[in-house]
This record gives sequence, structure tokens and C-alpha cells, in this order.
Amino acid sequence: MEKRLRLSLQTSAEDFLSSATALSLKSSKSSLKTLIHNIKPSSDLCSSLPQSLSDSISKSVQSFRNLPEPNSPNLGLPKSPRSPPTKRLRRSSRHCNTPNEPEKELHGSNIEDEKQNILRRLEILAHIALLCVSHPKTVFSPSDLLPGVQALHDNLIVFESASVLSSEIECLCEEWWKKNLPGHELLISQFLPFLLARSLTLKKKVDVHRVSVLREAFLLLDFDDESIEDLKLLLVRCVISPVYLKTEDGRRFLSFIFGLSNQLVKELLAMIRSQIPFGRKSMLEAYGDILFRAWKAAEADSRVEIENRFLQDLIEGATHASSTTLASYIRRILGAFIGQRTTNGVEKLLFRLAEPVIFRSLQVANSNVRQNALHLLLDMFPFEDPDATKEEKDALLDKQFFLLERLLTDDCPEVRRIAVEGSCRVLHLYWEIIPSPTITKIIRKVFDDMSHDVCHEVRLSSLKGIVYLLDNPHSHEILKVLLPRLKHLMLDSVLTVRVAAADLLLHLNAIRNFQFNKVVDLDTLLSVLANDQPPVAQKLTKLLIPSYFPLKMPVEEACNRCVTLVKRSPIAGARFCKLAMSEGLSKRHLVELVKIFLSLVLSPSKLDAHQIEGFLVASSYVCDNLANELCDRNALKELIAGDKGKALLAAASTSQAHSSLFNIVSTISPDGIAGILEECMHVVTNCNGLPKDIDCEAELRSAHRLLHSSGNFDDMFETLSTLLHKTAYRCHIKFGIETASSRASSAKRKMSKSSGKFPIKLKIINRKQSFEDDYSVAVGIAWQIRDMLLHEDVKKSLLKSQSLEMSFFALKVISEVSIVHCGHYEYMDTSPVLAYMALALEMSIYNIDPSTIQRKDNRKERDKWFQRLSEAVLETTMDNIFGCLEKLFGADDSAKHGKIDLDNLQSARRTIRNSAQRRRSSPTDASIQNNAGSEYDGPRVLCKVKMLTAVLMFMVDTIAMGVAPDMPGVLLNYTSGCVQHIISLIDRLNHNQIHLSEVHLKDTIFCLKSSCTYAAKLLNLILGHLSESCTTSFKAFDLANDLLDLIILIELYWGSGYASGLVAAVKPWLPDLVLALGSGTILKQTQGGETNPASSDRMKLHFPKWPLILAKAELSGVKTDGNEEDDKCSQPEKFSAFYRFLALVIIQLRGNPYIMDAIGVVFLTFSLVGLERQDFGLALGLLHFVCLKLFRQDDRDWGELMLSFLQEIYPKIEKEIAERSHEDDQEKLNNAKKLLEPLWMYHLYETGRVSMTEA
Repeated sequence: MEKRLRLSLQTSAEDFLSSATALSLKSSKSSLKTLIHNIKPSSDLCSSLPQSLSDSISKSVQSFRNLPEPNSPNLGLPKSPRSPPTKRLRRSSRHCNTPNEPEKELHGSNIEDEKQNILRRLEILAHIALLCVSHPKTVFSPSDLLPGVQALHDNLIVFESASVLSSEIECLCEEWWKKNLPGHELLISQFLPFLLARSLTLKKKVDVHRVSVLREAFLLLDFDDESIEDLKLLLVRCVISPVYLKTEDGRRFLSFIFGLSNQLVKELLAMIRSQIPFGRKSMLEAYGDILFRAWKAAEADSRVEIENRFLQDLIEGATHASSTTLASYIRRILGAFIGQRTTNGVEKLLFRLAEPVIFRSLQVANSNVRQNALHLLLDMFPFEDPDATKEEKDALLDKQFFLLERLLTDDCPEVRRIAVEGSCRVLHLYWEIIPSPTITKIIRKVFDDMSHDVCHEVRLSSLKGIVYLLDNPHSHEILKVLLPRLKHLMLDSVLTVRVAAADLLLHLNAIRNFQFNKVVDLDTLLSVLANDQPPVAQKLTKLLIPSYFPLKMPVEEACNRCVTLVKRSPIAGARFCKLAMSEGLSKRHLVELVKIFLSLVLSPSKLDAHQIEGFLVASSYVCDNLANELCDRNALKELIAGDKGKALLAAASTSQAHSSLFNIVSTISPDGIAGILEECMHVVTNCNGLPKDIDCEAELRSAHRLLHSSGNFDDMFETLSTLLHKTAYRCHIKFGIETASSRASSAKRKMSKSSGKFPIKLKIINRKQSFEDDYSVAVGIAWQIRDMLLHEDVKKSLLKSQSLEMSFFALKVISEVSIVHCGHYEYMDTSPVLAYMALALEMSIYNIDPSTIQRKDNRKERDKWFQRLSEAVLETTMDNIFGCLEKLFGADDSAKHGKIDLDNLQSARRTIRNSAQRRRSSPTDASIQNNAGSEYDGPRVLCKVKMLTAVLMFMVDTIAMGVAPDMPGVLLNYTSGCVQHIISLIDRLNHNQIHLSEVHLKDTIFCLKSSCTYAAKLLNLILGHLSESCTTSFKAFDLANDLLDLIILIELYWGSGYASGLVAAVKPWLPDLVLALGSGTILKQTQGGETNPASSDRMKLHFPKWPLILAKAELSGVKTDGNEEDDKCSQPEKFSAFYRFLALVIIQLRGNPYIMDAIGVVFLTFSLVGLERQDFGLALGLLHFVCLKLFRQDDRDWGELMLSFLQEIYPKIEKEIAERSHEDDQEKLNNAKKLLEPLWMYHLYETGRVSMTEA
């Protein structure tokens, strides 16, 4: 190919161009470059080739322009270069083919082929022109090449879709400009916009570099001409293009275009201003850099625009910004100028623009403005006029320090926070030039006042500021004296402050001549290490490692230092060992450490119990870390095997020491640990009552873990189950509770056949003690069972145990006694009940009888069988619990006074089959009745409330887990019964004038908050799946009323403070409570029927307490002269919590008129009941609430349901007025009529939604 081209080149320029255009550009590039760059100045081609090339380019361009569009009716018309053919038209020409026009399709195809040929020819010609321009010896005349090059440039937009050709033309024009050839100004009008658009589209750094190199060409354009608008839009787009903002070439170009036109400067600044609220850090800093460069290079008009219009606005915006975030964004742009203050004219500029704003803004009332101005002052510090005299500068500096000191005591905590940190930063940077009295005054204020500030953010900033100061060596002398004053921050109540204090100590430890223990004494550090949260403890461990486990020292010496630490503070030393492992201690160090610790425990040297505990706890932590490596585990086994383990057990005298030893044994699994296992059995079987503290809980968990890991879990659980059975049998004897005798005898037979691995078991089981002691043991075992169910591996073993059935039925009996007799014996506890219910839930989820299920052959059949068994367990449990509640309610005679109908419960709950028989056969009711007067004291009331709360939790858990039987009405009824029983207890306490102690009262309120939460959550779960059942909706209505009764009675008897706690508990469930209150009305409304008269009858039969109390409270807001109060009428402070609750309800209702109508009907029904009972105060009080609070006084837009009740109430009131003669009754009825009369008249005569009827 090259040979053929060479021969044609020797013939003539025309032949060479003809041969070259027959080739493709890609294949001929290298050959063309070789041939053209080898042309010598003496060759005739130097004159002929440029001329021929220009002619060929002109002819090809003209041919391309003369090509018609395939579907154009004007096939022969030439196209204007300013109106290039659009891509859409060319696409349509290819796809607009129809079977009826084959000739037209062929013609269009020929045109397309011709166009592609011309474009390929122009690509070669443009490349040859580029080679001629870039000839190393410049042998070709630019004037001869210019016509062809200009033809390509002028039609660049026409060739936009031909990427190869347009790229060649761009390179040709770029090369012409770089060489500054004649006529270069003629090659920029099309080329520059094209290159700019390419850089914005492709977003490549190389294109941005090309634009930046050619930036001087933009000076030749007239930016006042209207035709330049498209180019100006492209330039403005560059300001928001990331590729321009991130690259040095892009920033250089953007700063350059600020000098092109004053109008363009305004548009560019407007674009930057619009981007500030959304800018990222890098983008805002780029804008600052660009503006600073533009300002430096700007002429008079542009500089004035940047200074007086833009920068002045930025400073004012940074000061008066509505949000601190926006102010910080603006300061990032200003930071470019502030960082260049040493540049001539910058400091003068900043002073001139900011001085009128900053000092005035630092003293305004708006704290946001003071805060923003303080940020600016600190960024510009020292703020001075470079042209001022020394005296003026000193005076200005004193003014700034005065303002800083003043802002240190500002009312706004955020201002104080910025001031303290900024002051320390100023001292760090300018310590040498600030007068000593000023330094002393600021530092003392920081140490004495700011470090004790009530706002923890200010205290935190004080610590951060002191870290700034420490970086300046000149501050060290004074800080050595003052730093001990910060000791209290190591004990601060806020975690972040304590973390910062620990960071300060670490920073001090890295500075020579500072000793951290002189700032905070070692005892305080060890106390914090022992008790504080992990972030603080980890930092203190890092601080103490060089002193108590130096890694550069021999292992023995390092371990001895750690021993010293544990002896000094056992808990801190143990935690140090736990956290030090993450600081790079080797396994060899850790193994040696455990050996030394355990040898010290076994040594005859005198160690107290706390030191032994510390060594064992530390060893447990280290062993947990080493357990993954078999070699390390084997090395540790020798330390506790056989007699050594017994000796360690004998030395361990505290619960925590036992727990740690059990953990070590379960981790490394040594041989010969029978004695330790027996001690574990002793621990778990001698848990009388609940664990006394966290250490006892940890000891029990560690014993469970060890017995489980050693394969002795079944023996342990069998023993615990037998002890439970023993207590259940004694419950049967004492209270006449039915037991499962067959199961018990089977369990005893299994016990007699046990392997006897633990001889202590028989002693434990056969020990004789009082019923109270046996019950206390059962409480402890129940707590253990609940705890074991929280750990997955232990739970699986428990649910597979053969003793599960015995323990479950024993817990059933003990739970029945606990519930029924909770008000008569102080030692009754909720743990057996909680364990019984938790075990039932787990058994309803897991396979409770694997052998039975495995006998089923078909998997689907097994699944159904499992489901039936699961449901049976849960239904039986609920049957038992509900039966116990019936006995409890019956024993207290609450059924006579409340809404619980025991016979109705028995019929509604079909799964409770034998409850009546249990009540007839059990002597419990009679025994409780005989003791009814002895149960109303603090401990017994608290015990009852706890028991009922536990039952409520169980009911909610069964529904939430999706395993509850489908009986929502029964669950609601029993929940309502529990709440009513609590109300009855509180009523009787008040009636008998029994006052609870403060401790019992707080515990009772805590349980009541939980009870309210569970009851409200149950409403949420049931109302979410409520079917069209009037019975269920009525029961939900009853429960909502019971909760309101409970809240208002607590406030009536115990005060608003305690009632506020209940309001806070039900607040998250407020929508559910509102829906329950209006559920009956809403259900009837959705069914399209009228309001059920039965609902009014039900309210008469079971009238709640809260409407009575609310009505009395409202009556105090009605003036005796007959004038009604407005919305803000006063109510008794005694019921402030209940009124706050009602205010929340009203807020919920006003967003939903549909629910508002339903709740309004409830209030009107209560009012109607008051009229029928002739309790006119009740009717007036509730109508007053409805007319003035539920609805606003001028709000007459009542719903249809409420108007239907108005239709009944208003005539009844008129009738009662006519019939009553008592003056007080007359007054109340007249006031009620005045409340309703405007509404009645409006809807009677204006809307016609009510009508006159006979009362």
C-alpha cells in the first residue's frame, strides 16, 4: 500500500490524493505520515499538494452539502451550514421503508452510501491537511492550505455526527492555533464551541486540558453579540461540571473566563451562588480557588462585581444564614481568600468587607447570628487593617479578645462551645504575640469555668481546645499547673466527655515531661477502668499498657507488673487483661500470664477474696481468647486438671470467682473435674429466690454453661425438675391444687434409675424444709429456666430433655398457686408464672415430643401433627392461666362490681373446658374469702400488680408471635378484667386509707406503666385484624375505657406526676386507643347501619368512671352566670395529666373527621345516659367538653352520627327543663341547652340536617 502511494505521489498531487482517498484512514495513517513528512522543501509538491488538497476538500464538502435527504421533496436543494440535518431526519430515512416504495428505498440507500464515501474521503483529506500543517520543516505554505482548512472548519457542525471526521477537524484547527499560523482567528468560531461541548459531554480530563490551552482564543470572540448566547451557556455549564472543578486545567480555565465579559461574570457568579446550598466540600473549595484566581486577574469592572456584589453578599450570608450548615458552606468559599491573606490586597479587602458586619453581629440578640459571626471572626483572626497604625491595630486586637472572653460566657451553649474551642485555637497559633495577661485570663476561664459548664458540649470543647494548646510547646509550663483541675472530667456523667478526657491523657502520655498520673491520679483511673463503658476503658488500657504490661520488657517482668495491677485493683486489673488483648499481646504472653495468675491463686501466699476473684476473672478473659488454638488449650489444661481444679475451687469464695472458674473449665475442658461439676450442681439447686445481684446471675449462667458443655445438662435439668415437682406436690397438699400424679410417679421411677453421677442429687431432693423455703427454691429454678430459654444451644437441650414434661406440669401447679394466692403471701413471686408461660411459648414453636412426631411417616402429616401439639400446649396453658384469673377475680368479688361476666367467659372461650369444675372442686375460693381483709398492703398489692402484668405480657406475646388461638374477644375480656382488678385494688387502698411506701409506690407505678403498654399493644394487634364482630368491638371499647379509668384514678389518688408516667406509656398507642374507643360506632358506620341501641344500654350497665370525673372537672369551668368559657377555660390542676392526654386525643381526631364523629358519639352517648339517670351535672360537663374542646366553639361541622344524637338529646333537654322544678337542675339544663342551641338552630334552619320531633 505504501509503495502504491509513493508511486502516485511521484506522479502528481492529484494522483496521490486520489489514491489516498481510496484507502481507509485507520490503515493508511502511518504510511501517509511517512510519505508527507519526507517531502523536501525543494519538491514541487510543496506548492502543488496544498492547492490540490484545498480543491479536493472544497469539492468534497460541496458534494456532501448537495446530497439530498432521501425523503425530502426538495432533493436538489443545497443545505445551509447553519441548519445541519438533524439525527432524527436521517434515522427516519432509514426506517421509513414501505413495501410499496422499493425504488425510493433503493434511492435512499444509494444516497447513504454516497454520503459515507464522501465522509471517508474527507477523513483522509483532513488528516493529510493535519500532516501538512504539522510537517517538521514547515515546507507547505499556510496560505495555500487555509482555504481547505477553513472549509472544513466552517462545516464542522454539519459533520457533527461523523465522530472521526469531526475529531480530525478539531485536531487540525487546534494545531493551526498552536502554531499561530496566518488566519488562525478564522478557525475558532465553530471549533471552540465544538471542543467545549465535547469536554462537557465526554467529561475527559484531556479535553479540559485542550480547552485550557486554547483559552486565549476566547478573547477574539465578541461576547456582546447576540449570536454568542449558545457559547455563553456552555461556559456557564462549565462552572457546575465536576471535571472542570476537580482538575487544575479546569480551574485555570474557569478563572480565565471571568475576564471575558462583565455580563458573563454576573451570570457565572449567579450560577456559583445557586450551587452553594447543595455543594460538597471539594466543590465549594474549588469555587473559592476559582474566585480568588479570577479576582487576582480581574480588571476594574469585573473586580468590583466580585468584591462588592459577590464577596460582600457572601460575608453577610455567612453571618445571617438561617442554618449553621449553609453558613459553613459559605465560609468554605471565603476560606480561599482567608487562606491567601498574605497576598497583596486580600487582607485589606477582607477587612473592608467584613468589619462593618462582624463586630455588630457579635453583639446582637439572635444567637444564630452571634454564632455565625464568631465563626467568621475566628477564621479571620487576627482581624486587622494592614494600613492602620500600631496603636489602632492593638486597640482592634484588644477588642477582639474582649469579645472572645464575653462570648465564653454567652447564654447560648453553642456559642460558648465555639468560643472555647476557637479561643484555644487562637492561643495555639498566636501564643508568642498575645499579651501574657490575656493568655492567663482566657486559660483560667477555660479551666475554671468552661470545664464545669452545665452543657456537656462545652465541656467537651474545653478538652478539645486544650489538646490544641498542647501542640504549642510554649503552653506546656502553664498547662502543667492547670491540667490537674480537669480531673473531674474523667468522672463526667456524659460518655463523650469521658472519652475526650481519656484522649487528652493519651495525648499527654506522648509528650515528653508530662505525666498523666499527675493529671488524674491512678486510683481514679483504675476505678474508671473497672466500671466505665468499653470506649473509655479501652483507651485507659492503652494508656496503662506501657506501665503495667510493657511489650518491650521480658515476659516475666511484664507479667509481674500486671500481677501488681490486679493486686492493687482486682476488677480493674481483670478488665485490663481483657482489653489489653486487642492491643497486640502475643499468645505466648497470654499463656504465661494465665500460668502466673493461677499459680498465685494456688500459692500459700495470703491473698484476699477480691484479689483471688480478680486473678480468676482475668484468667477467664484470657482463656476465652486462647480457646481457639488447640495447642494453647492443651497447655492450659494442666493448670486446672485434677487436684488443682479442686484447690482452685476451694480458693474461690465469691460468686464472681466461681463464675470465672466455671467459665475457664468449660472453655478448656480439662480432665478430673468431678468436684467442680458437683459444685455447679450445688449452685444451681441452692438458688433460693431470685438471684441477688449480677454476680449471682453470672454464676448461675456459668454453671449452666459448664454442665451443658460437659454433657451433664440432662442430670442437672432432671434434678431441677424433681425439685419443682416436690414444690408442686406441697402446693397440692397445702392448697388442694390438682397435680398430674401419673407423670410424677413416672418421673420418680426415672430418678431411681439414674446413673448416680451426682450423689449430691439425692441429698438435695430429700432435704426437708418449710413450704416457703421449697417455694423459694422453685422461684430460683423458674428464673433459671427462663434464663436458659434465652440461650439457643441450652434451649435446644432443655426442649429435648426427658424431664421437660415433669417440669412443665410442676410449673403449672406452682403458677396456679402463685396467681390465686398472690395477694395473701408476701413470698409469692412472678417467676414461676413467667417460666411456665415462656416454656409454653417455646414448646408451641419447637417440637415438644420428637419421638411421637417421628413415628409419623408422611412429612406433611408430621407437620400437621406438630401444629396440633403446639396449639394444644398453648391452649392448655391459656386455659390454666385464665382459670387462675377467674379464681383471683372471684376471690376478690370483683365480678360483682366490674364488667367481667365469668359465665360469659366460659361460653366464649371454648378451649377452657373444665374451668367451672375446677372452681367447684377447689377449696381455694373459700380460703381466700376468709382472708380477704389481709391482702391490701404495699407488698401484696405490688405482688398482684406484678402477677397481672406478667399475664398481660403473655397474652400480648402469643398474639405478636402468631401462635395465639383465634379468640380475640376472650383475650380482650381477660385483659379488661386484669385492668379492672388493678382499679379495684387502687380503689380499696384509697377506701381503707392505706398508704403505700415510696418504694412500693414507685415499683407499683412501674408495673402499671408496663400493664398499660401491654394492654394498649394488645388493642393494636387485635384491631389490626378486627373482623365485623360487634362483640369484639364492644370488648375493645370496654378495655379502652378501663385504661382511661386507670389513668384518671391514678391521678385522683396518687397525683399528676405518676399519672403522667401512664400517659407517656400509652402515648405511642394513642391511635389504637382512640380506635378502640370508637370501634363500635365505626363498625356500625362501615356496615351502613344505624348506631346500635345496644351500645347505649351497655354503657348504662357498665358505665366507666372517667366520664364522671371528667364531667365534674368540666363543671368547674362553667361560670355560674351562664356564660361559657372559651377553649382555654381553666380545669383543675389535679387532672392536668388526664387533660394533657385528652389534648393528644383531640390532636389525633382533628386530622380525621370520620373518627372524630365516632368519638363524639361516645361522649354524646355518655351525656344521654346522664340525662336518663337525671345526673344533669354529668350531661352538662360532657357537653361542655364536646362543644368547647373536642370541637371549637364556632365549629358547627358535626358529623352525621353526632347530629343524629343531637336530634335525640336537644329535645330531651327541653323536655327536662319543662318538667324540673329544682333550681340547680334547671340551671344545669339551661346551660346545656345554651351550649347546643346555636348548633341546633344552625342545622335546623340552615342545613336542614336536624328536624323538630317529639321528645
